[in-house]
Amino acid sequence: MSDLIAIAYDDEFKAEEVRLTLAKLQVEHLIELDDAAVVVKDKNGKIKLKQAVDLTTAGAVSGSFWGLLVGVLFFNPLLGVAVGAASGALSGALTDIGVDDNFMRELGETLKNGTSALFVLVRKATPDKVLAEIAPYGGKVLRTSLSKDDEAKLQEVLTLHGIPNDKPAV
Repeated sequence: MSDLIAIAYDDEFKAEEVRLTLAKLQVEHLIELDDAAVVVKDKNGKIKLKQAVDLTTAGAVSGSFWGLLVGVLFFNPLLGVAVGAASGALSGALTDIGVDDNFMRELGETLKNGTSALFVLVRKATPDKVLAEIAPYGGKVLRTSLSKDDEAKLQEVLTLHGIPNDKPAV
């Protein structure tokens, strides 16, 4: 079972930086993610969801391939590609895996303008190594499915190690 962790950051780009760091750690087998998405609330208050995988595009590409294959069999490859791409894009747009989009939008509404949040579903991790990599980014834990003790430890690590070098620790 995966743990949900949502962390808010004080600018529009930091959540994406942390997501890229987590992707690098995933390649190194230090963390296994089921999903990682970023919510940005821009300076005008507009909410933008940035999924790790664009299911609409992936569906369109997959649908195009299968449509082409079926189209070749029935001597009309262009129609097959068009129908396959459209149906694949529709199925990709209607598919929602990982963190619920409505939940992310709801929590995104609570953010201040010009900030971002990272939503991850963590299947497995090596906590000490992962925390050492993401702690310098700081952040505020918004929601988790972790125990209260684990959530408090996570917030403590983000608070203590996320302090810029030019400011003294309080």
